Amino acid sequence: MGSLLEQLLKDLGWTWSLPLLRAIDVGLVLLLTYMLLVIIGERHTLWMVRGLIILMLSSVLSSILGLTLLTFVLEKLVIGSAVAMAFILQAEFRRLLEQLGRGEVLQLFQPSRRATPKPDSVIDEIVDAVKELSQNRTGALLILETDRPVDERDFSVPGVRLNAEVSKELLQTIFQTSTLLHDGAVFIRGSRVISAGVILPISDRTASRQLGTRHRAAMGITERVENCVCVVVSEETGSISLAEGGNLNRPLTSSKLRELLRERFSPSVDPERVAPLRSLGRKLSARMILLFPRLVRSKSSASREKK
Repeated sequence: MGSLLEQLLKDLGWTWSLPLLRAIDVGLVLLLTYMLLVIIGERHTLWMVRGLIILMLSSVLSSILGLTLLTFVLEKLVIGSAVAMAFILQAEFRRLLEQLGRGEVLQLFQPSRRATPKPDSVIDEIVDAVKELSQNRTGALLILETDRPVDERDFSVPGVRLNAEVSKELLQTIFQTSTLLHDGAVFIRGSRVISAGVILPISDRTASRQLGTRHRAAMGITERVENCVCVVVSEETGSISLAEGGNLNRPLTSSKLRELLRERFSPSVDPERVAPLRSLGRKLSARMILLFPRLVRSKSSASREKK
């Protein structure tokens, strides 16, 4: 039995509008999927969403083909995957609900920005400070915000507000063992040191025994918050690491770190970004133009049959 709306249209004799109704239904689902992809934006998270979409399409296809057992298994996989992603993508779903609650619907269609470009001078100040800290075997942990603003509620303890200009001397001073803020992380947004003494959540993943608390904290925050990277200096060995997406790139030289940061914060366009809404609109418009003559023909044939 069809939906209530389809039954109502049949009762009114508007059978010609049923294909249009189904086309609108498919279009709304595509639009909702696009919104989800735009909100997420990060590359490896997009792969998870694409995998979920493939599972959903496979479930629909198997249902059409009448493969009952396969449909049952795929439906359970889709439900389980959706529940798992609700936990994995907490920040993205929170952003979606917040923007809907504020009425910022149009902003949901804006593609995720790439990493905010940092001037080379800021990157040089950070790398020079990390190089000195590494040579002196002074432990350090820096959080660098990438595209969207990091929600500081994801930190275990937000730390002490500084709002100071990034400089080599400031970063070195903060991480001296004689200061009260040296045990925490420094949070950097753009060219400003927002706060220091930040306490981060520790990763639950199994890691090498060579990794200390700073490394596990860098893994933990980049697992939880995708729009940031962390630079870590080991207190025991002085080695430099870069954490992103819960993974550590180590050991690094200062020149390699400078290269990675410049690549990460360059203003170039990412070819794997989600296509703008304009492109989607053109494709949908083209489909509707092709569909419209068919609807007109079906309407005219239905009128002739009634006569």
